[in-house]
Amino acid sequence: MRQLIALFLLVLSVVSCDDGDIITVELDFDDTLLTCGELVFYNIKEEPYESLSLKITSPETTLESLIEVDDNGELISTQEVFEINGSTNQFNYRSYSGDPSNLFCNDVPPSNVLITQDMNSTSGTAIIDISLIEDDNDGIPAELEDINGNGDLTDDDTDGDGLPNYIDVDDDGDNVLTSAEIDSDNIDGDDNPLTNPLDTDGDGTPNHLDTDDDDDGVNTIDEENVTQDNNPANDFTDPAIADYLNPDVSSFVAATAYRAHTIRQEFTIEITVDASFPTLNYDSLNFGTLEDSRLTATRLVTPEF
Repeated sequence: MRQLIALFLLVLSVVSCDDGDIITVELDFDDTLLTCGELVFYNIKEEPYESLSLKITSPETTLESLIEVDDNGELISTQEVFEINGSTNQFNYRSYSGDPSNLFCNDVPPSNVLITQDMNSTSGTAIIDISLIEDDNDGIPAELEDINGNGDLTDDDTDGDGLPNYIDVDDDGDNVLTSAEIDSDNIDGDDNPLTNPLDTDGDGTPNHLDTDDDDDGVNTIDEENVTQDNNPANDFTDPAIADYLNPDVSSFVAATAYRAHTIRQEFTIEITVDASFPTLNYDSLNFGTLEDSRLTATRLVTPEF
């Protein structure tokens, strides 16, 4: 599973005063970008202690509103643009006498850390680009679920339930999870669940794409002979093997629904700031990833039967 990241990229215009009073600092920050409270993105570093922060309050915006999706799982907006004005929307550089870690997201900041330099940009633009990656987390990498090999994951829907395979936890629509029908134990040791996939009936179609896994003439989805809970994997006539994998059991119980599908969502936020600080010169600027649990979510979908 790809790790969710939010990249914070900045392009700074350096402006010097007429008297030549230019402060030179090396804005070389680590790869961790954080956010808190109101929409405040910040990064801090040591040696020396410095911070860069972007605070947005106009229009009122939250991280949740930036990653809002519609009923189909599509982002409401993929880009938001904010004008930096030094008041409601601020881009700030500070240096400190000590570790500033507890200055952010803290109602009672420590009194032993002094701000030695404080610069606030009065103009500029912050562009926030939002993207979303969804995955079914079924053990098959999304790029391997491109069945027709055309590079488009959205047009591969084996069971025709409206969910492409890469976000379908049950690719063949038999109500048995794909994760339970592949070589998840990596028996062959190649870390690829598709090189030697499970094929119970030996018909050449792997179980996760086979609607009748044991080739007994009854579709897997209709082999809920014990408990009708949209899960054939827990129905056993023979305690040693589930009915849907047992060719000697072919009782038919018509299915009435698909099981619910949990789709994992990973959001990426890329921020580009074009701003200027008076009397500030710099050698390099490296920002990194946003650590925030709110950028990973799930949505629940039950396909129409």
